[in-house]
Amino acid sequence: DDGLHDRILLKLAMELRRALPRILKDHPPKYLWGYKYESSDESDEGDGEDGGTNLHADMAAVNVNVWLTPDHANLDPNSGGLVVYTVKPPGDWNHHKYNRDTDFVYDELIAPSGYANVTVPYKLNRVVMFDSALFHLTDKCKFKKGYTNRRINLTILYGEMALGGSITGKTNQATSRKQSADKTEL
Repeated sequence: DDGLHDRILLKLAMELRRALPRILKDHPPKYLWGYKYESSDESDEGDGEDGGTNLHADMAAVNVNVWLTPDHANLDPNSGGLVVYTVKPPGDWNHHKYNRDTDFVYDELIAPSGYANVTVPYKLNRVVMFDSALFHLTDKCKFKKGYTNRRINLTILYGEMALGGSITGKTNQATSRKQSADKTEL
């Protein structure tokens, strides 16, 4: 939980907050991390698609992702980005329940929403900003092999998470059924 705290990254986090006061004013920087994903040709699995981050929701108010690998490294320009679903964990779920049991999340929340999502294709220097409580995952991707072609993702989280409901603020059907039935810190 320490090591990725270079001054320029911390300055970026603060400058974004100043540049976007309507979104970030009430949300101080909380976490900052980066991933450099191994290409499938370099891993033992070799399944033809590169790894990424599995379905999860982050414990913050606002999620900012910036992609840093040149576009020529992405072998499919229509993919390689991020899939953001339109549902959040219910307020009575704990972090372990909604980030570890992904089959349950798909069955209880994602499927009943009709898998409603926004899929953002990868592009160098693209910034994707969204409510951190929304379930999301790395889109399928295939980047050229070689260390310099690996997909790099920088994430900055701001503020505290607000659970429950969907992107529209309405509680989804799975949440209603369930309720009636029962990185470096900045």
